[in-house]
Amino acid sequence: MSVMKQSVRLGSVLRIERTSIYDGHGLRTVLFLKGCPLSCRWCSTPESQCSAPQKGYARDRCVGCGMCVGFCTAGALSMAEDGLSVLTDFSKCQNCFVCVAKCLHNAHKNYGKLLSVQEVVREIVKDEIFFFHSGGGVTISGGEPLSQPDFVAEVLRECRELGIHTALETSFYAPYENIAKVLPWLDVLYVDLKHLDKKLHKQWVGQDNSLILENIRKVDQANEPLAIIVRIPLVPGANDSDANLSATAEFCKSLQKLQEIEILPYHRLGLGTYQNLGRDYLLQELVPPSPERILERADFLALQNFGLPIRVAGAIVSTTTGSTL
Repeated sequence: MSVMKQSVRLGSVLRIERTSIYDGHGLRTVLFLKGCPLSCRWCSTPESQCSAPQKGYARDRCVGCGMCVGFCTAGALSMAEDGLSVLTDFSKCQNCFVCVAKCLHNAHKNYGKLLSVQEVVREIVKDEIFFFHSGGGVTISGGEPLSQPDFVAEVLRECRELGIHTALETSFYAPYENIAKVLPWLDVLYVDLKHLDKKLHKQWVGQDNSLILENIRKVDQANEPLAIIVRIPLVPGANDSDANLSATAEFCKSLQKLQEIEILPYHRLGLGTYQNLGRDYLLQELVPPSPERILERADFLALQNFGLPIRVAGAIVSTTTGSTL
């Protein structure tokens, strides 16, 4: 008699980071997943956009030995003219990761891998002692985690059953049925509001904001007693104007479950990853906002919201002085 094997649900995982202090209350273990339907021009994790594990190449680590070229059966690798580095034809690369395994200097990199729910939960549980002492928990982020709703729901359910506090970071650009699968297992929802103008939202991130705003309203009216925290990626020249911040504040005033707004200042930490993936960064000339500008924008936003807490870099911003408390 044959025995039916139970199927194992796999998720496309970018990485797991420990003891984060910026992804929820207390010390958090953050599960970053791969795959995103948006194409934000300022995206700092381009390696999370593709849903499948993919290969990158860090030229600064390469010694030009050429060993990887010989192992590449797809013909995607070749030596550069200077003989000191390797060229990758990503149109030919099959993401077999043989070059990653063979490279002795970690010049070839693997962005992501497939893990089961059980494997992920085992990693999260290792940090239970930190959750207990700090009031932390697990945060699932992306890419867009709602692109893998069944996997995310199972991980969250397992964590909740173990008494672990749960949070989700999302763009909310997903069918509502995907959202409904994860809501019962969530304590806190972090959702991005990138721009309130529909046309400008599409210009900067590739899709308009209609679905996102509709999803936020639905969750706000749903029965689940979770908390909502709105996050604004503050990008100079894109969404930091008085008009957009005022519109964002007006929308936020209508949300009953909203606890605070968090500002995430634009940065350029992902530039090296674009190079590793052989991609051009579209905002080469954009400069991150100064600390003074960030606080000024945060204070402006706070004043629009009748005292609603505004958080920057983990601290609540005063609504009257623009200084952090």
